[in-house]
Amino acid sequence: MQPATPLPLSLIVTAVALLLPMLAFGVIMLATRSRHRLSAAISIGAAGLSLLAAVYLLVQHWQMQAPLVFQTVWLVSGQMAIPIGILLDPLSLLMLTVVATISFLVQVYSLGYMAGDPGFGRYYGCMSLFAWAMLSLTVSSSLLQLYIFWELVGLASYLLIGFWFDKFSASEAGKKAFVMTRTGDVAFLLGLVLLWLQMGTLDIPVLTDPAAVAARLSPGMITLTALLIFGGIIGKSAQFPLLTWLPDAMEGPTPVSALLHSATMVAAGVYLFSRLFGYFSLSPTAMAVCLAIGTISMLLASSMAMVARDIKQVWAFSTISQLGFMLMGLGSGSLFAGVFHLTTHAGFKALLFLCAGVLIHRFHTNDMFEIGRLGGRRLKATVVCMIVGAAALSGLPPFSGFFSKEMILGQLLASGHPIAFLAALLGAFLTTYYAFRLIFILLFPLETDDAGHADGRGGHHGAWGERAMIAVLVCLAGVTVVLGFFEMSLHDFLARGLALDERTPAHFTWLPMVAGTLAVAAALQAWLEFGRKKARQIGWVERIPLLADLFGQRWYLDRLYRYLLDTLIYRGVSRLFTANDRRVIDGALDGLGRSTIGLGRVVDWVHSGMIQYRLMIMVAAVILLILFIGWGG
Repeated sequence: MQPATPLPLSLIVTAVALLLPMLAFGVIMLATRSRHRLSAAISIGAAGLSLLAAVYLLVQHWQMQAPLVFQTVWLVSGQMAIPIGILLDPLSLLMLTVVATISFLVQVYSLGYMAGDPGFGRYYGCMSLFAWAMLSLTVSSSLLQLYIFWELVGLASYLLIGFWFDKFSASEAGKKAFVMTRTGDVAFLLGLVLLWLQMGTLDIPVLTDPAAVAARLSPGMITLTALLIFGGIIGKSAQFPLLTWLPDAMEGPTPVSALLHSATMVAAGVYLFSRLFGYFSLSPTAMAVCLAIGTISMLLASSMAMVARDIKQVWAFSTISQLGFMLMGLGSGSLFAGVFHLTTHAGFKALLFLCAGVLIHRFHTNDMFEIGRLGGRRLKATVVCMIVGAAALSGLPPFSGFFSKEMILGQLLASGHPIAFLAALLGAFLTTYYAFRLIFILLFPLETDDAGHADGRGGHHGAWGERAMIAVLVCLAGVTVVLGFFEMSLHDFLARGLALDERTPAHFTWLPMVAGTLAVAAALQAWLEFGRKKARQIGWVERIPLLADLFGQRWYLDRLYRYLLDTLIYRGVSRLFTANDRRVIDGALDGLGRSTIGLGRVVDWVHSGMIQYRLMIMVAAVILLILFIGWGG
């Protein structure tokens, strides 16, 4: 008897990182949901251990030269075997660490934010479900496995957006997010089916091997499948035209917005593109579409943020815009530019949302003008951390966003996309403008209400909860300050393990000066309109009613969707199905019923008991028999 082969330590550690949140979800939902503190301890403990495992894997494989793949057969049908496994390479290890870090910090933060909520245990159960699905997505070795966890991430998002389901707007936002992301997922699934039929496999290492793909697929099929998969990316990452679900998703608890709808779930689309970067690169058309969609989404979302009053929606529009920036970097041909901005964005955008959560929890309003009036600037630690996040978002040195944005701008210029480069500069200007518009509204309100600040409205968290929230903010602010300086280390790490066919990131000595000048000009414009002493706090866009209405109505995209639903679905497809139901289905059933009744009446008449009818039938039958025999003879 052969001794069992010991499992590799990396596989065991990865399994621990993935399974602990799943077990936490099961235990909380089945046994401890009503015991709030125990549920929180189980969920945070699982998230903490997953973080330790992710960091261990990152450190252990920092010098890796080739990916590690662990696979086993999951299902067998005839000649087809469906594998399931784990893929460890620099990209998956980096994303695993990002997801585990933000998940752990957000769950610690939630101790204060969600304290006293009657659904506290259910909240931590759903957070564990999301952590399990998202962590598993990052290390999936095949697209089918990734798609399964992709859908579980969507389920967790739906449950957490509609967490306060007794609130109509929250339940509607959950349904809107679910439907719009599923629209993109239909295209994603079609792409997977075509790939499976043409390639015979969905293993990610095979699909990212240019030689293997080129030997089996025509250029047209590569483009078609790439665009279909990109449809799923558009839905998940809230890109044009499926971008309006993300601002409405802010109806969920703010920690959910920080974790799912800024740093991890919406970034799953960008991660998928990065994961299949070798496949997308085989189609110049798909890359061009990605660049165009990212550019359009970035500009549209930036314009919407310029007139928003809801503090969370400003950061939601910003998330859409920054995801567009990432896709611009990827679409222009640089895997590292997109992935690096994804990494830095996870830190500073989670920081901005969690700062907003402190303000919302204290003043019970999302209106930034109202928060400023009630004394939001007095929460000094929160305001300082928010300024750090806004500076990183604006691309100001020395914060992390400066390094990753400058890299994308340089890549656009070096790859020969001048129009996209100019659009990115405009997007960077608008980003700084709306970020500091929000900051100046909080710091320099037109009027103040000291009593509103002193009334003690702080929710149900005590001093320990407040300390937990502030500690998380300080940690994320620290990450935002230092992460940019690890640019070259991360580039070498990714290039070494993924064998990137990519030059050292392009740098132009004049570009940081131009980008910095634009950022300073945008901040100065915001200060003139919202910060200086005599400012009326009315932006230049709001002085043009047509533009203000266009941006405030989200370029009328929701109205367009409503018109299409009413015209195509309700008045078209729905009316056709209704007519089919009434005329064909109901008509057939009613006809069958009438035929049965008529036949019953005939049988009833035959069995009426009158002898002359029976004799008449017998004579008729004999005559017919004689005629038949005679005709045959």
